[in-house]
Amino acid sequence: MGKSTGARRAGVSIVAVGLLAGVAACGGSGSGGAREGSGGGSGAPGGGGAALSPVAALLSAEKSTSAADSARVESTTTMGSAMSMTAEGSVGWSDGLRGRLTLTYTGGALADTMRKMGSTSMEARYLPDAYYARMGDAFAAQAGGKHWIRYPYDALADLGGGSGAYLKDQMQNSTPNQSVKMLLASGDVRKVGEETVRGKETTHYSGTVDLADLAARNSSLSAAQLADMRKQLEQAGVETETIDIWVDGDDLLVKKVEKGQMTNGTYTQTVHYSDYGADASVQAPPAGDTADFTELLRKQSSTR
Repeated sequence: MGKSTGARRAGVSIVAVGLLAGVAACGGSGSGGAREGSGGGSGAPGGGGAALSPVAALLSAEKSTSAADSARVESTTTMGSAMSMTAEGSVGWSDGLRGRLTLTYTGGALADTMRKMGSTSMEARYLPDAYYARMGDAFAAQAGGKHWIRYPYDALADLGGGSGAYLKDQMQNSTPNQSVKMLLASGDVRKVGEETVRGKETTHYSGTVDLADLAARNSSLSAAQLADMRKQLEQAGVETETIDIWVDGDDLLVKKVEKGQMTNGTYTQTVHYSDYGADASVQAPPAGDTADFTELLRKQSSTR
């Protein structure tokens, strides 16, 4: 009982981190628009001229990707020794974040924890007010027969102070065009060249982002929350991140790669986007089969 209960206690919070990593496949780490004056000029529409500056081209890509409303995503993510995972599914962003992803934990401490809970793969559903994780039968046996955990975004603010509030901000604003905005906001945008990605002709852009500075310019967090988040970023050893994106002839993002360094190793994520306009409709799981994250934490605290 001790081992399984311990795994369940750890899993309720750790799965939240894994789900956040999964939704990062939908967009970048930033939220909000590009810094004013970062491009000089209006940014010509995509395909409108042979000599578009990188900033003008990315402004057009940001607009087109945002207007596309939905897409299929495939991603691989590694966070040092803590976790490696894949995510696949469809997401939409026309009216808040919606979608469904299959997350598979392939290595690291999180995969070990999930294995103890009965499964290394789960379905995640994202809705505008909360996200849901379908756990295995072993977890349900210890949770009153309920297979789903509901994570309200408001509860994220209580997980880790400023970083929790930042994660809530990202969950409610995470879309593919956020990576483009993040790169624009960095003030360090350069065209790498023309490349073929999964059969599509694309243009490759790259840049380096200061995460703490970016968050200060591009989120709605309070000064106290930002200070807390910067402190935790420093403790994690994260200072900068490189972003590479590939944009096709329709000014749509088709691939992104983000890399950064943490105290427990390198963070890297590669995402492919396709089938823009794909069906991303999703419904909340049955209430009778769903446990609330905050309630689970309260019950677990009372049994310690």
